[in-house]
Amino acid sequence: MKTLHKLTLLSPDSTEGLKKIDLKQGDWSVKSYTLRGGLQEGVDVVEINNGRLSFAVLPTRGMGIWKGECGDVSLGWNSPVKTPVHPSFINYQDRGGIGWLKGFNEWIVRCGLNNMGAPGTDRDGTALTLHGKIANIPAHSVSLEISDEAIILRGEIDETMMLGPALRLNTEIRTEPGSGKLTISDTVTNIGAAPAEHELLYHINYGESLLEKGSKALAPFKHVAPRDLRAAEGIDSFNVYEDPETGYAEQVYFYQLVEKSGSGGTMVMLKNASGDRASVLRYSLSDFPCFTLWKNTAGKADGYVTGLEPGTNYPNCRPVEREQGRLLSLAGGESRRTALSIEVLESKEAVEDAENEINRLQEQVEGKVHRQPLALFSGN
Repeated sequence: MKTLHKLTLLSPDSTEGLKKIDLKQGDWSVKSYTLRGGLQEGVDVVEINNGRLSFAVLPTRGMGIWKGECGDVSLGWNSPVKTPVHPSFINYQDRGGIGWLKGFNEWIVRCGLNNMGAPGTDRDGTALTLHGKIANIPAHSVSLEISDEAIILRGEIDETMMLGPALRLNTEIRTEPGSGKLTISDTVTNIGAAPAEHELLYHINYGESLLEKGSKALAPFKHVAPRDLRAAEGIDSFNVYEDPETGYAEQVYFYQLVEKSGSGGTMVMLKNASGDRASVLRYSLSDFPCFTLWKNTAGKADGYVTGLEPGTNYPNCRPVEREQGRLLSLAGGESRRTALSIEVLESKEAVEDAENEINRLQEQVEGKVHRQPLALFSGN
């Protein structure tokens, strides 16, 4: 492997912010810049183009990925929030603890690290806000490594406070020249001395072009159950999508997925109606044992979107997940590493191959679709 570039874009002792670069070689390019004006003022962006797949990472917003594209496949969605919002404009407590939504427009956004899921109150009276804080914490360290084999962007983010949790995220976002795939490898470390609870979910969001009437979300499952009575209304077509519908209220489904024997690996796919374009997630159930499907096929102007969401647990309020024994705890100094790959498929043959792979996994188990919420999943 020949290293072409190894750069520090942002260091903890920087006084000038993210280093501005514009690198090109062959078919690939990487550039960085800072957005100006309105709520996006001061948001740093690193754009990576491997010659086939391009995507924009936001170090200012927890190293989330704003948007991307691969050929004619658009990666992301048309949120009512039109530009990345600087964390300084986010009030977590807004509108009963759902202020996180005022910055929600990314293709890939992390939820966590200490808590994620629905807002509410913890057993000690702590107010828990929607999906936690990590998506609105700027990275304090960002570096770039480019070789003839890969483009790798790394970042470090701390979610810490006095008399509270002290968690650190080290992320590595990797793609290979000419590939339709990227891999996110995250390590979460408790940098404090006392044990700390830990939750992590990836909200991976798609609108048009993959999302349309007749699109399907496919996954090998042991169980699927609606989160609540609203989701139960759509259980007969829980993985099939319709056209945008003004006034549509979200429907959420909780899955237990099937893993490949001996590997722990599983996969989820969103394919378009014609079956010639798709996005596939691959990961280990030891990393993310819970999967959530979020359907929000509202009017286009209101956010026509679906979310594929691997997680350490389900996105219920933290007391529910603690009661069900799904909350993780990291001892002082302990780390937990996870990996997730996302690949775009651009032909009917590739989509059919992936669907056949899912079907082979499903053959191991007779999947059960529950018509009503299960207390095991949603605490209802």
